[in-house]
Amino acid sequence: MVRLLFVCLGNICRSPAAEAVMVHLLEKEGLGDRVFCDSAGTSGWHEGEPADERMRRHGKKRGYNLTSLSRKFIHPSDYEAFDYVLAMDESNYTNLAALDPSGRYHPKLHKMLSFGEGSVEDVPDPYYGGAEGFEQVLDLLEDACSGLLTHLRQEGKL
Repeated sequence: MVRLLFVCLGNICRSPAAEAVMVHLLEKEGLGDRVFCDSAGTSGWHEGEPADERMRRHGKKRGYNLTSLSRKFIHPSDYEAFDYVLAMDESNYTNLAALDPSGRYHPKLHKMLSFGEGSVEDVPDPYYGGAEGFEQVLDLLEDACSGLLTHLRQEGKL
């Protein structure tokens, strides 16, 4: 089983949305039993809380179910547990890389949009914006999750 961990700052908008988009895509492709998805935050500000209500609402309109509760990503052992650790932006990537000062697990660390086809490098945080920000995040994640699925197939992991 391939194990994916999607990570943003608070784990209430971007990373739970990425998890939900990927789970939906995997189920649609009949691969739900071959990949485990989870999400986490680099901070504990929202630990134990559900995804932001606005993100849940925008996701639901597209058929996504954002049900995971926020948890902290604070322990390097998560690198052992997951095959891919997917950062939503450069700040998250830097924070995650710092958890592995030896660099041993850096091959598992990726920026989420590196699997997308667009020129945008970071998934923007929609928290302080309006509806268009949540829709943009979902657009970017749909593209990147599709690209990640293609990557997993090309690597022979599915």
